[in-house]
Amino acid sequence: MFIGHFAVALAAKKLAPKTSLGTLMLSTSFVDVLWPIFLLLGWEHVRIEPGNTAFTPLDFYDYPISHSLLTGFGWAALFGGLYYAVRRYRPGAIVLALGVLSHWALDFVTHRPDMPLLPNGGPKVGLGLWNSIPATMVVEITMFLAAIWVYARMTRAKDRIGSWGFWIFMAMLMMTYFANVFGPPPPSVEAIGITGPLSLLLFAIPYWFDQHRTVSKL
Repeated sequence: MFIGHFAVALAAKKLAPKTSLGTLMLSTSFVDVLWPIFLLLGWEHVRIEPGNTAFTPLDFYDYPISHSLLTGFGWAALFGGLYYAVRRYRPGAIVLALGVLSHWALDFVTHRPDMPLLPNGGPKVGLGLWNSIPATMVVEITMFLAAIWVYARMTRAKDRIGSWGFWIFMAMLMMTYFANVFGPPPPSVEAIGITGPLSLLLFAIPYWFDQHRTVSKL
C-alpha cells in the first residue's frame, strides 16, 4: 500500500491529537523508509519483475529485517519508546507504535505470500489483494478519502498554510499514487534504494502544515 498507510496516519490524529501529523505519517511508513536503505546496504533484496503481481512489478523475496512481523514489533517499540522519551506523551507513543505495526497488517492484506513472520526464515503470508488493480485501488482510495474526512473534521486551519498546505499535499499524494500505479517500473534496484533518504523530505510537509492547524474536535 501507499496512500493506505497515510490514511492510517490521518485517522490516527483523532487518537493522538497532540502528535504531529508528520510523525504519525512517518510511523505508518517507517519500515518503508528503512527498506530502501537496507537495499543499498545489501542487507535486503528485491527483484524488478513486471507481472509479479498485477499491481506492482517488484518481487519482495528478501526483506526480513524491515518487514517481518517479529521485527515489526521491535521497530514499533523503538519508535514509540523514542517518542515517549522525548515528548512524554503516552497516547502519542502508543498510537505511533501501533502505526508502525499497522504497516505489516496492511501489507499482509495487499502482498502475495511474501510477508515474513520471522527475521530468519519461517512461513511467509499474504492475502494477495495486489493481484487485482481495481480492488486494490478501491480499497486504498476509499481508506484515503475517509481518513481525509476524519482529519479535516477534527482539525481546522489557522491560516492559509494550514488550509492550502493540507489540500495541496493530499493532491500530491494522490498524483504520486496514480503515477506509481500506471507509470513504468523502476529503472533499477539502486534507484529504489535512494528513495529511502529522499522520502524523509516528504514528511517535512505534513509537519509544516499541521503546525498551522488546530484540533477542533477531540
